[in-house]
Amino acid sequence: MLNKTINILRSKGYKLYDRPYELNIVAYRSRFVRSNRFDDEIHVFYKNELGKWIYHIFPATTDPGQYWLDNPMDPQGTSFLKKGQYQDAYEIGYHRGIYEALVQTKEVTVIRDYDRKGLFKWFESGIEDTGTFGINIHRARKTGNTKSVDHFSAGCLVFANAEDFELFMKLARSHQQRYGNRFTVTLVDFRDERRRIFQKVAWTSLIASSVLLFLAAYQNQT
Repeated sequence: MLNKTINILRSKGYKLYDRPYELNIVAYRSRFVRSNRFDDEIHVFYKNELGKWIYHIFPATTDPGQYWLDNPMDPQGTSFLKKGQYQDAYEIGYHRGIYEALVQTKEVTVIRDYDRKGLFKWFESGIEDTGTFGINIHRARKTGNTKSVDHFSAGCLVFANAEDFELFMKLARSHQQRYGNRFTVTLVDFRDERRRIFQKVAWTSLIASSVLLFLAAYQNQT
């Protein structure tokens, strides 16, 4: 998975950090379209003092829970973080003033797009919005593993497992001590990649059908 992630970052022109214990934080939004599940992943990797890559994969969500889909805080809809890399947009702070997490400090772009039945739309027809919305990186419950997203995310990236989150914050503090309180977060959207593949296949099929119809009509005329 390390090579795949590095190749994705490089192919998109995203920044890759390779100093010892300097964190790369990459969230993967899965292809699944049902809400309220921790079916995404947060990948955290870095080099140790020997120059060896260390790689962690944590179950998480990059989508809001069903509670906030049904009860959006914004009249335009609930936030989904848009794919991309947000350089130095996060720092260690307090999520809702309660416990330490990575909190948004610079602008990010969200898409306010949802289906209240819980089936996320296949095509991006929502409204893009850029600003500071409190799209933080935090945990769900204080202990153990959380099964359903529910009210734990209104657009934040949320760890399903409390112990995973504690390890993540330990790594973040190590990064902070060496390089300061700035973190880059990257979101790769496999759901969007799948949409684009379907669109490409659809357009290819349409063009091929049009060519065949044209050839058939030409042959009939001749």
